[in-house]
Amino acid sequence: MRGLFVSDCEGPISKNDNAYEVAAKFVPNGEQLFCNISRYDDVLADVFNKQGYTAGGTLKLILPFLKAYNVTDKQIKDFSSDTVILIKDTQTTLKYIKSIAKCYIVSTSYEHYIKALCKAIDFSYQNTYCTKVSLDNIDLSTQERASLCEIAQEISQMPPITIPPNAENFADFSPEDQTLIKRFDEIFWKQIWQMSAGKFLSNIVAVGGEQKAESIRDIIKYLKEPLKSGVMFVGDSITDVEALKLVKETGGLAVSFNGNSYAVKNADIAVVSESNLVTAVIADVFYRLGREETLRVLKSWSKPALETAGVDLELLRQMFSLKELPKVQIVTCKNMNLIVTESSEFRKRVRGVAIGRLG
Repeated sequence: MRGLFVSDCEGPISKNDNAYEVAAKFVPNGEQLFCNISRYDDVLADVFNKQGYTAGGTLKLILPFLKAYNVTDKQIKDFSSDTVILIKDTQTTLKYIKSIAKCYIVSTSYEHYIKALCKAIDFSYQNTYCTKVSLDNIDLSTQERASLCEIAQEISQMPPITIPPNAENFADFSPEDQTLIKRFDEIFWKQIWQMSAGKFLSNIVAVGGEQKAESIRDIIKYLKEPLKSGVMFVGDSITDVEALKLVKETGGLAVSFNGNSYAVKNADIAVVSESNLVTAVIADVFYRLGREETLRVLKSWSKPALETAGVDLELLRQMFSLKELPKVQIVTCKNMNLIVTESSEFRKRVRGVAIGRLG
């Protein structure tokens, strides 16, 4: 086998944050509800490293509130199908990469959205890993629904938790934020956990963090063939950290595409681009020349360097005809903070401020 290409979905392939958009569509003050839970998610996954907790758990924790407001699987499916927004040139990019490597999508997104996306880009759903869930299987009493609606209103009215730079434990937070964290703990690990919704949540696996890394291991095991050209993984957020680390540490190529600080700090290469063609160009170099030569070529990110490296000329023609040329940088200790700033700001520009600032 020539190589394996694995990508996150929301960010590197599409502009959506589907779960955020679903909450905003169907739940009163759903935008703020989702954002506040997402910040708590970042605290648990990145600061506390809560045992058994997976980055991206927001998609799990938001489910009881979607059910409380009578959201159905069909509504999410239909909404997802109607709202898929692709990164420019995604279909051209994936078609090209499919010709040179095995392609998979590993995403924290709900299966409703991934199925809609696969239909939009003509991608096999069988080659995806995602968060599988059915809201229709949650059975809530009238009392539980009312209680969850009250909790949703409470959370949406909370100020967002502020995570101090380099925070490592509970004591690093302000007294006000400590109070918020304690309240979130009580809500999710006591109140809701004792409800029917809590029993349902115990069986949901959000495909984020270590689950993404495990998915890559599972793909490699399933393929049963040695990878001659290694693994390239493209991600953009906190849910991709473990996958980026795994690929980087095992000699593959870890790429941040319009990533936030979590992605950039764990990537070999940081890409800032409105078009996906840059991903195809990087894949072309990597699967022919390997990791070290790819890093050497990309260090001199220019048309002459790419032509000398033998990149497909039609691919280069399309990319260099773009109104704004993609920016590609090798991530080092010296330039990391600058890249984080550039990439985070560009991320907001491409996906919108609300989605762009999520972990």
